Amino acid sequence: MSLFRALKKTCSVIKKRLFSRETTEAVKMETTKINMSRVPLVNGGIDTALLKAHKPRVMSKSGHSNVRIDKVDGIYLLYLQDLWTTVIDMKWRYKLTLFAATFIMTWFLFGVIYYAIAFLHGDLEINKFTPKREPCVKNVDSLTGAFLFSLESQTTIGYGFRFITEECPHAIFLLVAQLVITTLIEIFITGTFLAKIARPKKRAETIKFSHCAVITKHNGELCLVIRVANMRKSLLIQCQLSGKLLQTYETKEGERILLNQASVKFNVDSSSESPFLILPLTFYHILDESSPLRDLTPQNLKEKDFELVVLLNATVESTSAVCQSRTSYIPDEIHWGYEFVPVVSLSPNGKYVADFSQFEKIRRSTDSIFYTVDSEKQKLEEKYRQEDQRERELRTMLLQQSNV
Repeated sequence: MSLFRALKKTCSVIKKRLFSRETTEAVKMETTKINMSRVPLVNGGIDTALLKAHKPRVMSKSGHSNVRIDKVDGIYLLYLQDLWTTVIDMKWRYKLTLFAATFIMTWFLFGVIYYAIAFLHGDLEINKFTPKREPCVKNVDSLTGAFLFSLESQTTIGYGFRFITEECPHAIFLLVAQLVITTLIEIFITGTFLAKIARPKKRAETIKFSHCAVITKHNGELCLVIRVANMRKSLLIQCQLSGKLLQTYETKEGERILLNQASVKFNVDSSSESPFLILPLTFYHILDESSPLRDLTPQNLKEKDFELVVLLNATVESTSAVCQSRTSYIPDEIHWGYEFVPVVSLSPNGKYVADFSQFEKIRRSTDSIFYTVDSEKQKLEEKYRQEDQRERELRTMLLQQSNV
């Protein structure tokens, strides 16, 4: 009995020591996380682990839509009316299944019809054949034989053992109809395969956006900055980058628009020309009075509720196909007072090198003091802006009442 008590006491002591050790390790890990978040050089992948609770987004970071279409009357009929797009948009496993099922079903369907013709013509009654009587299809005396004849005819194999005769004109007409119909089906399916393979969707996946955006000064202007890179050597021509700001908006009549869209213009070095996307480029959006993001401040940035969707349209040089790459940014992914680390350098042998290990990294801007310290001035500007907005609304209401 005393031995049992001693063992029990020993187990409890071991449990306490293990618990205290796990607690100490957890505290150390938490301290390490806090210290990592304070370093001036921030890695985009690490910083995302410290974001706030996940917010619903319209567009995922990979460019896929998070909108679900629901409760649409006749949705399947609409998909069938646009069968070409429906088949192209299918996933590969469903497309391959449809491809195999189409051939098997047509072989079997026409095989059943050939078997019915042979049955009605009396070809299955082999014992009653006379030497002068010819069947519609030679050597088709079962459903399996009819299926094999249909397969051989449609695929133009023609083994020579089963063949059609002149005895039944309707069987000849059926053979012609089978070849015409199945050829059209094969053309359609083959065309969807080629169209799906030739789509520039995979090419768009080789266009990389920076995981976060920064707000810094560029040429004396306060700008929202993102970084874009082409991951292949083949060029993209006629590149056009634009943005859409999605946020809740309430009209003067009290109508609440859940996802109001406002255009956000991006430039390369303050130029609106098509960029030459051969190296990673930085795109700027100037936060001036005409910008839909003009109300952003270091204090209210994380409190805002919006989503910035960025679209890059370009033409693939090798195929001349137009591709579009998309991503989105929420306030938690926008850093005020930071700038991107340079990624392009010149090697000793005279070649330009893009170091993508620095692509996602940001650092604190040297000019951040000019627009983060003077918070009182920003508060006064925001106050005057709100008062000006109230005066405009009051004048609009008075004008409406006078018109009535």
